[in-house]
Amino acid sequence: MKHSDDIRSRVTSPTPPAGSIAYDRGWAGEARTAVRCAAALFVLLLCIDAAAGSLTWWRGLLWGALAALLGLVLYPARITAGDGWLAGRRLLRTRRIRTDLLAVVYPLDGVAPRLLLRDALGNRMEIDPEVLIRNPALWYRLDEGARRAEASGTLRCGTTALHRLARRVDRETALAVFKASGLE
Repeated sequence: MKHSDDIRSRVTSPTPPAGSIAYDRGWAGEARTAVRCAAALFVLLLCIDAAAGSLTWWRGLLWGALAALLGLVLYPARITAGDGWLAGRRLLRTRRIRTDLLAVVYPLDGVAPRLLLRDALGNRMEIDPEVLIRNPALWYRLDEGARRAEASGTLRCGTTALHRLARRVDRETALAVFKASGLE
């Protein structure tokens, strides 16, 4: 049974909604760094093995597989955002959430802090808060949707984490403006 207010059909469409789309401006550099680290590890392991005199084709293959694994671990997600949505694309999978239907925002602490976002439809996504800090356009799209979710009552958990992140983004943006204008 399909209702006129059913929003699942709009969320699962493969094309994003119309409007301006914000991208992670530092993604290409991070992707190049991941590839360079993997290549450097591969060359280093080959050189060490060749210097020891134990380099064989199967050991070279093993070192290549180890370097490729490092590259996969380090490869960053490509974050994009539009009006009411946020998407993170990895090598094999794209995760998309509706920011205007955001239900939970949960900070995950650890070696690499993450922000867990879950919408009312059950879609979830983890994002590095540094990506939002470095890209004010992405933050603006997330904040815009989160404010709509908060106003509509779907955002039940995580407003404190969002407000803390908003203060940090504002502080970093102000510092960047002061640096650019020479008022440091």
